[in-house]
Amino acid sequence: MLYHCQQCDSQYSKWQGQCDECSKWGTIREASSSEHDQSAVVTSIDTAHSAPRFSTGMHEFDNVLGGGLVPGSLLLLAGDPGIGKSTLILQAIHAFARKNTGTVLYICGEESPEQISLRMVRLSVPGDRIQFISDTRLGAIIGAIKKHAPSLVVVDSIQTTIDAAIASEAGSVTQLRASTAQFLACAKQTSIPIVLIGHVTKEGTVAGPQLLSHMVDVVLYLEGDRLHEYRLLRSSKNRFGPTNQVGVFSMTEQGLVEVKNPSQLFLEEGGGGHPGSVVSVIMEGSRPFLIEIQSLTNKTSYGYPKRAASGFDLSRLELLLAVLQRRAGLKLENQDVFLNVVGGLRVKDPALDLAACLAIASSLSNQPMPHKSIALGEVGLSGEVRPAAHLETRVSEAKRLGFTSFFVPKHSAKDSFSGMHQISNITQALSSLGISK
Repeated sequence: MLYHCQQCDSQYSKWQGQCDECSKWGTIREASSSEHDQSAVVTSIDTAHSAPRFSTGMHEFDNVLGGGLVPGSLLLLAGDPGIGKSTLILQAIHAFARKNTGTVLYICGEESPEQISLRMVRLSVPGDRIQFISDTRLGAIIGAIKKHAPSLVVVDSIQTTIDAAIASEAGSVTQLRASTAQFLACAKQTSIPIVLIGHVTKEGTVAGPQLLSHMVDVVLYLEGDRLHEYRLLRSSKNRFGPTNQVGVFSMTEQGLVEVKNPSQLFLEEGGGGHPGSVVSVIMEGSRPFLIEIQSLTNKTSYGYPKRAASGFDLSRLELLLAVLQRRAGLKLENQDVFLNVVGGLRVKDPALDLAACLAIASSLSNQPMPHKSIALGEVGLSGEVRPAAHLETRVSEAKRLGFTSFFVPKHSAKDSFSGMHQISNITQALSSLGISK
């Protein structure tokens, strides 16, 4: 006799009230004897069928997926409410229908087909090859998928589906787990890719149990600030391709538009050139983006100076300020310091340390950086400037956009190149730019 926990799948030789692994009560049930009597089909890897990917028709979407949709894959698209998940998926399935044969089955759990139709009219998305089901019963949805055999299925959203065999409300831990497990089995049996749309909580995790991320094949996050036009589609998990790939979209009245050159979205024309402004390059997945970091220093009116950052980690800013004061001798103890990443982008790349330090020093001394210049490097506690990862890729992107001067860590580049200024510590960086203390 075998028992297992319905919450975490832990197995036990005898029944007990509480699961030792997940600490849940009343979740341990007897395993069906039929589960042990069944025999799985063994397949040799040499004869396994390798199916081609389906292009979504959107280059940015395909790039994040690693080349397109894999038949039989289960995807989770998550994001904040109102960030544009439904808009993105409607445009994606329109492009998919134009690129591939067959129909797309759209499961309406949150909105009626009529409400979705209004959005489709606004986005100029025809509905001739898109079929809708306004039902939240899991059994009925699975049955419709097997009956109609569409080329692609979209479930909007996973929080609304209900398994009648489970006595709990929609969106609960048990319902989410059961629904995801059945969609996964359906996708593998039918070789139909299924996209689940989920919401993100205030903490930034997918609403419901984190086990959803472990059950699906691909996890995509649509990120961005609703007050800014850009949206980033990021893969945090991909069993069929690289992770942390990023697709960039711009939100317009006509919906989301693919951005072929992301650097133009986050960088003003000419970028930099005035006190407190420094241009640097971040890596999002394998893609380099040029961004502008702005700083403003002002004599404080209070006993304790204020430090504020937008798009930049505040703890990191305070660390860099301490380095500038102790190692470079800048007088910042009576200065309010504000740091902003232009475009509303949130960055965590340590290679931006040097750019942030130079922006603060530039604002304090009122001396601008050289025109068309880039700063790259991580700053240590002793004031040393450490190499940045993927330096060649970052520099190549900056050169492509016309930048000619590069302040980079010493010995970080394999070969010297025109316009390269090698920096060993933060004091040298300030003196080479003529920025006074």
